[in-house]
Amino acid sequence: MLSKVEICGVDTAGLPLLTAAESDELMRRLKEGDEEARRRFIVGNMRLVLSLVKRFWAKNANADDVFQAGCIGLLKAIDGFDPNLGVRFSTYGVPMILGEIKRFLRDGNSLRVSRSIRDTAYKVLKARESIEERDEEATIEKIAAEMHVKEKEVVYALDAISDPVSLFDPVYNNKSGDTLMLMDQIYDEKNNDEVWTEHAALSEAMARLGERERKILFLRYYEGKTQTEISDEVGISQAQVSRLEKSAISSIRQNIAYEF
Repeated sequence: MLSKVEICGVDTAGLPLLTAAESDELMRRLKEGDEEARRRFIVGNMRLVLSLVKRFWAKNANADDVFQAGCIGLLKAIDGFDPNLGVRFSTYGVPMILGEIKRFLRDGNSLRVSRSIRDTAYKVLKARESIEERDEEATIEKIAAEMHVKEKEVVYALDAISDPVSLFDPVYNNKSGDTLMLMDQIYDEKNNDEVWTEHAALSEAMARLGERERKILFLRYYEGKTQTEISDEVGISQAQVSRLEKSAISSIRQNIAYEF
């Protein structure tokens, strides 16, 4: 979603901002059935909806649709709010609005979780809660034992109900003000810049070897053959194979050290 000034035909830049006194007065009147007060209260709180919708800018969803879902949450919050609770409307309304937006994003997701898996996940959560109430660490092993199921079923059920996230979701802002995304926090020991550099240097060093030396190393370290087996295949003595192998390895080490 891109940042928009107009959403669902609403000019968000021109939305009014209610004072606390105005909000309380409009809430009192709308609860008495004043439709005009209800309309003004809804419009006056669309800025609140917009501020929450912005949290989901990175999601692959239409901004208008998410804003509409937030407005539905706003209407539900207005209908369910009790002024006698002694809390601000925003305190009550924010969870309602967020819940409606998340429900829309979840239900609109192409991934579908079967009822049986959701039921298993619910039982997993109940088992975890029960274990934690005993002041124990709710490990996968303990949860599986509590439910009398295999550990992989517990893992699968929890994974199934976890909301998928984008690698481009913002995690937090660092001191310099730059936004750090989830992909910035992921480290792959097998596929990182250092490993790629080493592989490139190794390939370059291998390319500098003679054809027979490359074949000996391939047979020795990729196919796992002995020096005697290699000597029979290449047509040279075992001593020559040993000497060429050591020479090739030494050459590779020197070339890689030179690269770095």
